[in-house]
Amino acid sequence: MTRNRSVPDASVIPVLAYRDVAEATRWLCDAFGLGERLLAGDHRAQLVYGNGAVIVVQGDEPGGGHSLLVSVEDANAHHEQASAHGAGIVNAPTDYPYGERQYTAVDLGGHHWTFSQSLADVDPADWGGVLVEE
Repeated sequence: MTRNRSVPDASVIPVLAYRDVAEATRWLCDAFGLGERLLAGDHRAQLVYGNGAVIVVQGDEPGGGHSLLVSVEDANAHHEQASAHGAGIVNAPTDYPYGERQYTAVDLGGHHWTFSQSLADVDPADWGGVLVEE
């Protein structure tokens, strides 16, 4: 797979929503020993712990708005497989300026999954992110 500095090196990444991303980031780092990897304004942060990662996003409902980000080799082929098995497609495969092709689906339990294929190694500064740790 292509390595992309804009995305953590992990295969499955939980995405957790908090009302205040900066406060949640500080607390998670202080309380659980996670480290900042990348900051994107005041609405998103990537945190790491060992070879794992978590993305913190802004969300209004405490405990809600959680999803998963999964790295895949081929987003188009994965999308076809998911569609063929009845996954609810929220967004078709789309290329983003941070070097990823992604699509989002809903599973049988209503959980959102975003499947992401790295297309290029993009410097986060090119799209407004700040790489804290590499």
